[in-house]
Amino acid sequence: MTEAERAELVELLLTSEREFMQELEGVNERQWSFKLRLDRWSVGEVVEHIVLADGLLFDTATKSLAGQPDAQWDQTLSKTETLRRALPDRSCRVDAPGLIQPRRAMPREELLSRFIDQRARVVKYARKTDAPLKAHTAANPFFGRLNAHQWLLYIPLHHLRHNQQIAEVKNSAAYPRR
Repeated sequence: MTEAERAELVELLLTSEREFMQELEGVNERQWSFKLRLDRWSVGEVVEHIVLADGLLFDTATKSLAGQPDAQWDQTLSKTETLRRALPDRSCRVDAPGLIQPRRAMPREELLSRFIDQRARVVKYARKTDAPLKAHTAANPFFGRLNAHQWLLYIPLHHLRHNQQIAEVKNSAAYPRR
């Protein structure tokens, strides 16, 4: 990872976290659980999905480093721009894999605590790692093989997508104002 890529990754991680915390500020329990429709997620369910996804994405990135470098890693490089463009784009609906579907299994405080701990760990890792991230790959269900740098970049780009989703719920006419 170049220093410019490191700076971009850290900035995206911090920006997505800042937006997230701003969106959640002042959200009460009624608003946390409000759903526009039965087939849509509440703010709380979006938060749970982000927490589950962030953990899985970080684990995938770091575990890929335990294996041998991928001899064809250079074929993944062109996907970085695709990720930057596609992940934050809410115009195309995507169904999350079952493993990161919200189950309302954690209370709000636990979700937020887990998010803060996970994000701090990812930011610290992004700032310090000197691992050969681009040489190690893992399969992604939507984009094929991604290198470990792309898996790390996936975290804030995916998060930005769901920050928009939280804002959409909050900006709907039916959203409870108190």
